[in-house]
Amino acid sequence: MTTATTKVRKKGPRDNGAPDYKQNLHPLMVKNYGTWAYHEFVKPGVLVYVAESGDKLWVVRAGSPRTMSVDKVRKICDIADRYAEGYLRFTSRANLEFSLAKEANIEPLIKAVNKELGFPVGGTGHSISNVTHTQGWLHCNLPGTDAAGSVKALMDELFEEFVNDDKLPMRVKIAASCCQINCGGQADLSINLQHHHPPRIKPEGVGICELPKVVAICPAAAIRPRAKDGTTTLEVVDEKCMYCGACHGQCPTMEIRDSETDTLSIWLGGKTSSTRKGPAFMRLAVWGLPNNPPRWPEVGEAVKKILSAYKQTGRKFERLGEWVERIGWKKFFELTGFPFTKYHIDTTEMARSTFNTSAQVRL
Repeated sequence: MTTATTKVRKKGPRDNGAPDYKQNLHPLMVKNYGTWAYHEFVKPGVLVYVAESGDKLWVVRAGSPRTMSVDKVRKICDIADRYAEGYLRFTSRANLEFSLAKEANIEPLIKAVNKELGFPVGGTGHSISNVTHTQGWLHCNLPGTDAAGSVKALMDELFEEFVNDDKLPMRVKIAASCCQINCGGQADLSINLQHHHPPRIKPEGVGICELPKVVAICPAAAIRPRAKDGTTTLEVVDEKCMYCGACHGQCPTMEIRDSETDTLSIWLGGKTSSTRKGPAFMRLAVWGLPNNPPRWPEVGEAVKKILSAYKQTGRKFERLGEWVERIGWKKFFELTGFPFTKYHIDTTEMARSTFNTSAQVRL
């Protein structure tokens, strides 16, 4: 009787799925993973993490414009190689974070970031975080305004709030969106574009679009096929349309953008974290601001007015949305001077289940 031997094949390297995230962490982060005792704010833009073993890891945070050239990214990497042993990461809000094992490299790194890159160091503690934004005119296929340009103009106005970490009750996360679909996401304070009429269909161009996809993309079921002159085209039911612009992304001939009527609005209280009161959706605070490039002065003035009231009456560690909920919307409009309009009232189909139409509404 012979015994057959089975040849064990060596598995090839894994080439699908997410890579092991630890391979890109700083060695001290890997060594002390799960055993960090505490962290402290050394000064604006600088944190230190202390492990149970006594190891210390410093992090220097800087703001960035998010949209950068290859040459600019190479300069950032060069600074990381010189002062941070090559360890650099971009946060979800496009901050730069350099990880350092040597405290002596902190000041030279900050000088290099300020001088060679022109970026401010800050965004830690109770400050303005770097503003996250959508693609804008540079990349998006349906922008009604420029997200990147408006964020640059806004951060020029809020520079002091970024480089100081003790002027606000709590950190404020800001987002800007170039269209009403708002892929910029939730934030303490969000600036969103709003359209004010249904899309205008160009019949001669509808033929290039995949009509079933255009019909299916509408969240309000306001688009339907229509036969005209022996061909199939589309029509919009104006009463159902919510002016979101999703159809324009599927069919460019359904133009919803309008430089004469598009406006900007400010929403407050968006939060994805589960701390204290849990996640929360944003609510409309300011409606009908002019879409006024290249500096959008009306938006900057409105944001500063909100932050000023927040600084004066907010409690320490109280998020922006929590502050509004505590003082009530009536007090918010009194402090800021913004008008309360019919657009602040929830009139959607499911409005009866929302806070705005409950017996506990606080205007």
